[in-house]
Amino acid sequence: MYEPIRTKSVHTTMAGTASDFPHRSREEELDIQLAGHLAALLAVTDELRALTPSADLDTAAERLTAQVARLRGGRTPLRAAPPAAGDPGALHRRAHALAGRALVVAASRADTAAAILAAERMDAHSDALSGPKELSPAN
Repeated sequence: MYEPIRTKSVHTTMAGTASDFPHRSREEELDIQLAGHLAALLAVTDELRALTPSADLDTAAERLTAQVARLRGGRTPLRAAPPAAGDPGALHRRAHALAGRALVVAASRADTAAAILAAERMDAHSDALSGPKELSPAN
């Protein structure tokens, strides 16, 4: 009823033969993914630094640069000049989302340093979005 397959499958390889495409381990894939999330977070941080300069953002940018370089084998991330205008609220929301993604990958990779940095950045961007906090009067 069915015609037999006459050609070799392109989806499988024979045992003992080398494949013609590179394979990466799960850890290498997670490193690449985490470096990408942190580099994107660095770009948004640079945009925020251009709009609202602060020592906290400067420190965060330095720490993010160090983590990306560590994950990329010492290669520092490329940094472009951020645009002169933008919405700080939208940038904080985007940075919060990127930090959350980085936190998930860092946790699955068991990278404590990157996870702590991502969690700190999430908190900082949440605080920036919630605005200044007022103290309640003492009774």
